[in-house]
Amino acid sequence: MVAHSALNQIGNIISAHRVNMVKITFQPVSAQKPEKDIDEDKIIIPQEQLVLPGKPKKPFSTGLCCITLGLVVFMSGLVLASIFVYRYYYIPQQIPEDSLFHCRVVYEDSMYAPLRGWQELEENVGIFLDDNYEQISVPVPHFGGSDPADIIHDFQRGLTAYHDIALDKCYITELNTTLVMPPRNLWELLVNVKRGTYLPQTYIIQEEMMVTGRVRNMRQLGPFIHRLCYGKETYRLRRRNQYRRIERRETRKCHSIRHFENTFVVETVICDRV
Repeated sequence: MVAHSALNQIGNIISAHRVNMVKITFQPVSAQKPEKDIDEDKIIIPQEQLVLPGKPKKPFSTGLCCITLGLVVFMSGLVLASIFVYRYYYIPQQIPEDSLFHCRVVYEDSMYAPLRGWQELEENVGIFLDDNYEQISVPVPHFGGSDPADIIHDFQRGLTAYHDIALDKCYITELNTTLVMPPRNLWELLVNVKRGTYLPQTYIIQEEMMVTGRVRNMRQLGPFIHRLCYGKETYRLRRRNQYRRIERRETRKCHSIRHFENTFVVETVICDRV
């Protein structure tokens, strides 16, 4: 009996220990569940934080569009300004080969005929049909009595500009359409004689100009004349009546430019009152 009771006690002790072990093993298992819940919450919260920063992108995209639009407008203006400068102020201006002529003409000067006989005039002619103007360059002549010059006949503005290279001065006058052929007509004339180096023998006429005053506003003369006379002393001319009698007390200082834009040579005499 004693042995039986002892066994019972031992069994109770073992049972008690088993109960305690179950409790010990059960508590860690039950404790892991809230940790999983906490881990799950931790995973959900960062996802919400990733969505929130996406909202402030609207003002950034609006600012970027404004900057892009401003750059497009700026570049468009820059391109248009470059085209304008290239067309009207690029020197030397590119001239098509069929619009550039090197010409020589033989003419008779009645005043010097007994002494010099036939004379020769050489010049370069550029004809711009689209812009409706002519540009003439007269080099230093083989014989004295005439100055080298650059000349522009602007048919849009109705003006002629003479740049006397010897004096480095510009002179502006109204375009004389009775002496100067329009660009289309002059182009046809020079194309017809381009096979030869000389124009038919011709004659010379004279026109006289008087300086009337200084030109201050150069931009009103148009881009072509403005480019020719920019930075130079520029004066306005008035065509003088050839039949007017010259006063004895009138003292004049004159110089001449010989050129041709027709079937004859023109001597433009420019006079200043001293």
